[in-house]
Amino acid sequence: VSYYLYIILPLPLSPLEAQSSTPVGGAGERQALELRVRAVEEENRALRRELSRPPRSPSARHPNGGHRGNQSRTHSEEGTGDNEGQKAAAGGNSSDCVQQPVVDKCETIHVAIVCAGYNASRDVVTLVKSVLFHRRNPLHFHFITDSIAQQILSSLFHTWMVPAVKVDFYDADELKSEVSWIPNKHYSGIYGLMKLVLTKTLPSDLQRVIVLDTDITFATDIAELWAVFHKFKGQQVLGLVENQSDWYLGNLWKNHRPWPALGRGFNTGVILLLLDRLRKLRWEQMWRLTAERELMSMLSTSLADQDIFNAVIKQNPFLVHQLPCFWNVQLSDHTRSEKCYKDVSDLKVIHWNSPKKLRVKNKHVEFFRNLYLTFLEYDGNLLRRELFGCPSEADHNSENLQKTLSELDEDDPCYEFRRERFTVHRTHLYFLHYEYEPSSDNTDVTLVAQLSMDRLQMLEAICKHWEGPISLALYLSDAEAQQFLRYAQGSEVLMSRGNVGYHIVYKEGQFYPVNLLRNVAMRHVNTPYMFLSDIDFLPMYGLYEYLRKSVVQLDMANAKKALVVPAFETLRYRLSYPKSKAELLSQLDMGTLFTFRYHVWTKGHAPTNFAKWRTATTPYRVQWEADFEPYVMVRRDSPEYDRRFVGFGWNKVAHIMELDAQEYEFVVLPNAYMIHMPHAPSFDITKFRSNKQYRVCLKTLKEEFQQNMSRRYGFAALKYMTAENNS
Repeated sequence: VSYYLYIILPLPLSPLEAQSSTPVGGAGERQALELRVRAVEEENRALRRELSRPPRSPSARHPNGGHRGNQSRTHSEEGTGDNEGQKAAAGGNSSDCVQQPVVDKCETIHVAIVCAGYNASRDVVTLVKSVLFHRRNPLHFHFITDSIAQQILSSLFHTWMVPAVKVDFYDADELKSEVSWIPNKHYSGIYGLMKLVLTKTLPSDLQRVIVLDTDITFATDIAELWAVFHKFKGQQVLGLVENQSDWYLGNLWKNHRPWPALGRGFNTGVILLLLDRLRKLRWEQMWRLTAERELMSMLSTSLADQDIFNAVIKQNPFLVHQLPCFWNVQLSDHTRSEKCYKDVSDLKVIHWNSPKKLRVKNKHVEFFRNLYLTFLEYDGNLLRRELFGCPSEADHNSENLQKTLSELDEDDPCYEFRRERFTVHRTHLYFLHYEYEPSSDNTDVTLVAQLSMDRLQMLEAICKHWEGPISLALYLSDAEAQQFLRYAQGSEVLMSRGNVGYHIVYKEGQFYPVNLLRNVAMRHVNTPYMFLSDIDFLPMYGLYEYLRKSVVQLDMANAKKALVVPAFETLRYRLSYPKSKAELLSQLDMGTLFTFRYHVWTKGHAPTNFAKWRTATTPYRVQWEADFEPYVMVRRDSPEYDRRFVGFGWNKVAHIMELDAQEYEFVVLPNAYMIHMPHAPSFDITKFRSNKQYRVCLKTLKEEFQQNMSRRYGFAALKYMTAENNS
């Protein structure tokens, strides 16, 4: 018997394919389509009669989705979710009552998530944390993403380095043509339809997968949900929870006309998909035919893929295994979620399926919100737990890191400094929405800086002084990242700027990794040039345009030059920022301003030659000297900062030395300036001043760096060996 026989007429991709200029419902096409639909539906009815017969082989009753045997079992399913009809159908199978379905200890659980854009990439992290927190099995995430989400999530997982977690990405842009013909009014847009094509998208040998929306929070081990696959009977291929609103009953408002559904319908925020069976059932043709038929009268979907899933189920109820409602407690103002449970401790999956998210009405919303916030602010580094007793695929990055760390001498008094150089910090790129349109003249410049939570107040001021693109690396904990998000979203200045890239580097270790942060910000510069600044400096008004003009004037494209922006400072918290060089010189003469670090570290900026700058009208070249650390504009391909320098001391000095070794010219700009604003001393400079070992280690690292320079650059770098210490 051809058990999965499915007969269907050849279909175009969509009715729109052959009539791009004619609306669905044009008289001729509509009549032809109706005839074709009726013919295929008659065949489908015959097919359903065939499929409703009990299978001849007991082995067909339970899909074998795993790749391992059942020797070591740990998780049991607590409820079947079967309705009465399903229970009656299962009555003849006594083995179900004897043997509880379970999940192998080391079985890999597959999870598919559609995720596109900056906001979804940020939101999905909370879901992932909640899954990782409870899990005791290897996980394989399958992300269907646009290019933005792939860049963000691939970097995040690469730096997260969670054991026994594999991640694959699938290009959503390649799938758009599969669903773009379906008009959709849902706020998720075209990406809200992509769950329909998972049978084609995911690997052909993948038998089953849990599909999740990004606004899901787990309150239990995902293996319990995976175990429900063993409960599927007959021809069940979709595991779904009943929709907990009255949407599909069509009585929410006057003239409300939803898509067809079985009773209340089903919510697709959590889906169990038996991929192998769906493919045999010709799922692609099944949902396409249904969508084409319904769109003739409905014109568009309101709830994206959910409408089409429900329309298919209405025609083919045998496809569904109904899950208990605690696997998808839906929180929106119109849901009946409170009738789903007696005690909130019973719940397993919370679904924030309202555009309002945490502001929904529910008598237990505080409990749900606290559960969500727990994972939102949970330290992701704590989730790097090994799964003992399960062989895992070799992670070469992790192995190389462990090998490098094992070669360090733990008795070395500077061990912690050396270790920091190799620490992998979890990094979330583009934490907020980012938009940048490259200029056509190839002169654009990005301001690069790094900061921690205590310098957040500088962001608005810098945005007011610099209108060009900015790349920032922020060193934050998970909880601080959420504080930053609230701060940014509440700031009109920051929200009005789309050309600022905020890259979160999560806290780890005991030092402020200043040069790692600079490198992260530099790597995500999208302009030909970058202005390497610090967060406590306000650039002069108009510096962005001035630097762009200097690119042309000094032929930066064809010369290795570092353009020096002279640095000044004020000790006043309230400063009337000088609008011109003349005004700055006046404040300098009055003692309102000083050359930067004039009182404590003259050598850092002495080569800038401020006396010459006062009267200069054209750019002038200066020579490198020991301890020179100016703020410069360079090409994007200039060398990165040396990661061995952390906290306070020699982090910029080493970089300028590297530029000099690579024969960059230092050219001072006569009409550019920047001013350092006062602030409390950083934790690291306090450690430097109070801790003798800190100063000893900095001196050791400095000497090693100078020796490395001599080895790399030969005779020309001998001068660096005599560079004076700054301790």
